[in-house]
Amino acid sequence: MEIIGIIAEYNPLHNGHIYHINKIKEKYPDSLIILALNGYFMERGEVSILSKYDKAYLSVLCGVDIVISIPTLFGVQSADTFAQTAVKLLNYLNVNKIIFGSESNNIELLTKIAKKSLENDKNEMISYYIKKGLNYPTALSKVINEKFDYNPNDLLGICYIKSILQNNYKIIPETILRTNNYLDIKSNDNIISALNIRNKIKENENISKYVPENVINKINLINNDLLFNLIKIQILNNDISNILDVDEDMVFLLQKNISKVNNLNDLINKLKSKKCTYNKINRMLIHILLNIKKNDVKTQLDYINIIGFNKKGKNYLNSIKKNINISTKINKESIIYKYELKSAIIYDMLTNKNELKKELENKPIIL
Repeated sequence: MEIIGIIAEYNPLHNGHIYHINKIKEKYPDSLIILALNGYFMERGEVSILSKYDKAYLSVLCGVDIVISIPTLFGVQSADTFAQTAVKLLNYLNVNKIIFGSESNNIELLTKIAKKSLENDKNEMISYYIKKGLNYPTALSKVINEKFDYNPNDLLGICYIKSILQNNYKIIPETILRTNNYLDIKSNDNIISALNIRNKIKENENISKYVPENVINKINLINNDLLFNLIKIQILNNDISNILDVDEDMVFLLQKNISKVNNLNDLINKLKSKKCTYNKINRMLIHILLNIKKNDVKTQLDYINIIGFNKKGKNYLNSIKKNINISTKINKESIIYKYELKSAIIYDMLTNKNELKKELENKPIIL
């Protein structure tokens, strides 16, 4: 039996994700699918419009056999850290394939770029180009002399492959062709991007065509005014110099501008530059919101949080439980757990949900 890993944020779960799951089942009908799922806050620094446990429920309902949580501490970091954590968690559960959506659908080329990227990670020219205002993909492309359209899924795929290679995991990466453009916010096809769906929600458009029926009533409205004010309080009242991704220049800019703006968009526009992209700023603001310290990111994974499974998934977990080289019980003394509780509290404030109760109960979704 193939044990297949997928890595996702489901913000929100939509027809493209169902296509992904169904394509895996079509190619590997006897497989077991394990999802590494990002929860309350996204890798690009956004607040999820679906709660973590609702995403777990919907995932199992739509054909995933086991759902494990990517801890918030790692899920809101760079693509490399996000990917490293997700792949490591899946490896603990003996996944032998990771299948991801890809714009290029060219696993050979993605693997070649991943290898070159690993060889050049410490290349000073990459840092030089980034300081000149190029983003990481463009800087990498210049250094490795490989022309390639670094689209979002392919970029993440390269990070997954790098993690597999770096750690000598016995995992085979495979791709499924992505059928839509992540940046497109106008298309009305049956399968569109999560960004497009979120944009349509903001425009009060009907999204029932693009998502499974059970998703609609679980979508949360985010209180962005409160989000801004919570971040503002942190900037005005705390030492933010030790927060992840906040350098000396950014401390100055944040303190200079925070009282001059009235919302997040205005703040981001004040901070944005060639060296600091929209995604990087968004991520940094979430680090400030959650008070993620630079030293905390050195924390090692000390447990897997299994948040959902079906009967097939339960049987598989029982069959490997003696061979899992990490605890499947939450460590309540762990920094990872403390950040998860903090994230749930803030998420509840922003959405009027009750995720903290679920975190404290720690009962997986069972279908």
